Amino acid sequence: MPAAAPTPKAVLHQRFGTNARYTVEEVREAVGGCPGLAPQTRSVYRCALELPGLSVATPGTFVRKKDAEQAAAQIALDKLGIQPIANIPSTPEEAWDELIARISGFFIDEKFLSSTHPLVGHLSVTLRRTGDLIGRIPLSAIAACDVKVNTLCKVIDPKAEFDPLLVLSFMYNAAKQSPGVLVSETNFWIQSQKPYSPEAVDMALKRWSGTSDPVEVEAILVPHVLEDEPKIVRVNLRDNEHYMSYVAEKLTASDSSHVLVSRTIGKASSEIRLYFAAPNVHFVSDISKNVLACHGDGDINCQVNKRASYISGQTIYGDALLANIGYTRRDSELRTEDVNLCTYYRILLGKLPDGNCKMSRDAILAAELPSVYSRFSWKGLSPRDLLCSFCRNQRLSEPLFAVSRVSCGMITSAASSEERGAPAKSIENQQNDDVRTEEETPDSFKCEVKICSRKQETLVEYSAADTWSKESDAIQNSSLKVLIWFNNYFKQLNTKMDKLYLSECTDGFKIHPNIFLQEFAMCLSVYGNTGCNDSGTCSAVGPFSMDTPEKHLESTTTLTNIEGPDSGVFPSHGSLTCISYTASLVMKDKAKKYLLESHNEFEFEIGTGAVGNQLESCVTQLTVNQAACFVAELPPKDLILAAASEFSHDLSNVSRESCLLEFFVKVLQVTEPLEDRMEKALFSPPLSKQRVEFAVQHINELHATTLVDFGCGSGSLLDSLLEHPTTLEKLVGVDISRKGLTRAAKSLHQKLSKKSLVQATVPTAVLYHGSITDFDSRLYGFDIGTCLEVIEHMEEDQASLFGNVVLSSFRPTVLIVSTPNYEYNPILQRSAMPNKDDEADENAGPCKFRNHDHKFEWTRAQFQCWATDLAVKHNYSVEFCGVGGSGEEPGYASQIAVFRRMAHNVEAICLNKDQDQPYELLWEWPNASIPV
Repeated sequence: MPAAAPTPKAVLHQRFGTNARYTVEEVREAVGGCPGLAPQTRSVYRCALELPGLSVATPGTFVRKKDAEQAAAQIALDKLGIQPIANIPSTPEEAWDELIARISGFFIDEKFLSSTHPLVGHLSVTLRRTGDLIGRIPLSAIAACDVKVNTLCKVIDPKAEFDPLLVLSFMYNAAKQSPGVLVSETNFWIQSQKPYSPEAVDMALKRWSGTSDPVEVEAILVPHVLEDEPKIVRVNLRDNEHYMSYVAEKLTASDSSHVLVSRTIGKASSEIRLYFAAPNVHFVSDISKNVLACHGDGDINCQVNKRASYISGQTIYGDALLANIGYTRRDSELRTEDVNLCTYYRILLGKLPDGNCKMSRDAILAAELPSVYSRFSWKGLSPRDLLCSFCRNQRLSEPLFAVSRVSCGMITSAASSEERGAPAKSIENQQNDDVRTEEETPDSFKCEVKICSRKQETLVEYSAADTWSKESDAIQNSSLKVLIWFNNYFKQLNTKMDKLYLSECTDGFKIHPNIFLQEFAMCLSVYGNTGCNDSGTCSAVGPFSMDTPEKHLESTTTLTNIEGPDSGVFPSHGSLTCISYTASLVMKDKAKKYLLESHNEFEFEIGTGAVGNQLESCVTQLTVNQAACFVAELPPKDLILAAASEFSHDLSNVSRESCLLEFFVKVLQVTEPLEDRMEKALFSPPLSKQRVEFAVQHINELHATTLVDFGCGSGSLLDSLLEHPTTLEKLVGVDISRKGLTRAAKSLHQKLSKKSLVQATVPTAVLYHGSITDFDSRLYGFDIGTCLEVIEHMEEDQASLFGNVVLSSFRPTVLIVSTPNYEYNPILQRSAMPNKDDEADENAGPCKFRNHDHKFEWTRAQFQCWATDLAVKHNYSVEFCGVGGSGEEPGYASQIAVFRRMAHNVEAICLNKDQDQPYELLWEWPNASIPV
């Protein structure tokens, strides 16, 4: 397959290097809004490019920085008349001829010594030698320095991409046929056939000064025996000798020509490679019969190093050395950098589906792969970038994204209604609904993802059931689904089972088990044979579901030493929360404490699983400017060493039983959930306040003395009612969240305490912990019940159950229920601030739910059908109105149903106080103290 042409930036970098200077300017431009709402702006970028003798700039703007830079680079290429061409032979025969010519060119042309090719560094060091050794370098040095040689070997035989030993075989045979070079018959040395001129040698020695002083470099020895742990070794480079000689000493190879080198690992700018000794092999010169054979079944050097092979994606034999040493085009000196255990385990971490998420956020111990994607709150690399990075690290093909447009005609069906996020309608409701025309309802998008091997064999296919109003959202959300699937798969490596099992179809996924397991055989081999429980590994994969388990945050983390006064501003579900934290490994005997990880400002969204369960539990118990400590579950040893850059050597032998992981956390800032921010920005007064005013109006009209708020959460409605003059004498709140009720108790206690000082009478207030779908006789027959923006957080069947229970058993005189109007979402979407990386789409269709925690959002017709059925069934009347907007098409932003009990529906019911009181009394004013 012909290689793809390089990008414009890559072509310029090859020509000009650091002399190509890009200046990106960020500007703001207006985007379309909704009549009556303030105009919005977004960030866009333009780029100027400076080259020696040429300056260009993009005439327009781009929503992504990298697009602006590529556009400027393309303009420069057009002006310079440079056409990027992938100059790679298409047949093995052509590649073989070019490989011979390329190896020969390194030695027969003395002008090569004046180039910036990294191989010149190797040659310059060896030109300091005398006698037969002058200019002699290992063949593997060419493979390490020259990408073109490796590419030619892959064309000759695709297996060469995964086997450095096969590359060495091709190079050895090609070198024998290359004019102007000499190769050893017994070793793997190569050198020029004729001596270099004194002028050429002098030029090379001046250009490449080599190592002037002894240098000690840390490296990691990766044993081929899985039971042996990787360990730090030190390589001493001295006397201007070729560095691979010292690597050979550490590997006990006969000489440096027997040292093989893997491809670079990790970042492209890095020189981190795996070095290993070549096993005993014989070479067949005939290109059609290149065969490598290991001699002797018991030869330890012939054994595959599974860990090293998994890291590099190539076949590594025997013990291997992970080191960062080499020559580059950017530096004439030998480049060295320590590689410690932290580096090694971070490389391993990058192979995991959530590894790059952790590292892109620089929070290995704190960050997790979020369960949902939001353009407005996602932090770190995007799901698409994470998936592409995962596939590259696993040596898979780039993910294939197939985006399809879903026409509005399809959305009118019940099934498509479920796909876009709205609940399916009954046949009767479908007939009564006003079906929008194609012109009124723009199309939406679906995205299918396919993951293939390098051989283009399909491993995993995902077909999204959801549709999205923006093409980019469809891609990002489908990417996240695939990432979560892979993450669940890798986590199943923790569970030992007798046999491998992989379901072929589950939750929109189609798996090809045989190909999948074959592609991940090395992964299973590495993780399946360590015999180390605390590294989270095992020998088999079990069946699993895509359903992400709910995080039980009610069993809160135990906090110690809470510092700072209660500010009243606390993180809630959906809020963006900024914290500072430190994570330290503490010895149980308090003898030592190691700081593993710290962040001065770390932002995440509550409820998305973007941090560990215990950390989120801690944060949601604090208010802004409060801080606390807690002891967390000890993570796997791999994660500890990946985080411990400074202490990785000290911690490598520490026993898990002797230490604890301690977090110190401070809440710095809380930004309200996107839904609340939009409501405050787009509505005056905010929708939440309008809903309170709506409730106050009905309280006073009814002269109500008792009120129960179903799903009171943190008590925002109850708290707000205390600010208004009403006839209420008793306020009751019910919620399933104990933490929310605790916050409500603190807030109400503080406010009622102040009221009691200036008023003779204040309302009685009670908070109950329980489910609003369960009946409790203590709340029977209240004057008014409220359930504001609650039912959409329940499953639809639970919302119906609540409606039946409240009207048949609780039986308030008036019940007020509010919920988002799904038809109003497009207005909010067009008015929301676009993401920097997304283009504004004026024709975008209905957006997704206002909050990722919503289980459904109803249209006006669906809400009215639900409420009308309940009213008829339980002898209530119902009227509809709302708040937010004018009430004209597409209706109010928040739709409201007011149920009124019919006059002849006032008979009492028989109450069993012993059996009908499932709620737990959590707090009561003025009798109880504040819960903790």
